[in-house]
Amino acid sequence: MPLLAPGPRVLHCAAPRDPTPHPSSAAACSTVGGAARCLGVSRGGGGGRGARRGGGRWVRAEAAYFWDASVPVEMGEIHSMEALDAALASSVDHNQPIIIDWMASWCRKCIYLKPKLEKIAGEFPGFYFVDVNKVPQAVVKRGNISKMPTIQLWKDGEWKEEVIGGHKAWLVMDEVREMIQKYK
Repeated sequence: MPLLAPGPRVLHCAAPRDPTPHPSSAAACSTVGGAARCLGVSRGGGGGRGARRGGGRWVRAEAAYFWDASVPVEMGEIHSMEALDAALASSVDHNQPIIIDWMASWCRKCIYLKPKLEKIAGEFPGFYFVDVNKVPQAVVKRGNISKMPTIQLWKDGEWKEEVIGGHKAWLVMDEVREMIQKYK
């Protein structure tokens, strides 16, 4: 009985006696530490928290195939006006948008969002970050930054759209993905 996990992940569970799927089948899978394991597949009878009531049985995972399409990629650092100009020129040359994360080392939300943005950077090329405390103020003014974190999309050398990341991280990531899809 194959169970499809969210995304490009497939879990094949052993149930040789009963190949028909059961409506109360549920699976929780983990890829912590790179190892794929089935944490539990309950069949029949309901039950919660590991209980096996009503003749329910646990089904052992036979094989699991997992891959992660979004491997974190370190974002490029923009540390000067010349580096910003080079990133924007690269965007124009490749006709691809670039994402610039304007952040500060003292900003907790910025620090929290950076690894999540690096995960998206594994899916889409052209991610950069600017630490506003380490660059000349002319760079910050060129980005028209007033709040942090601010994630901007630039295409053809021009600012197109931005997300100000002051709310829940998953919402910010969804907005960044939508922004990228719109200008891809």
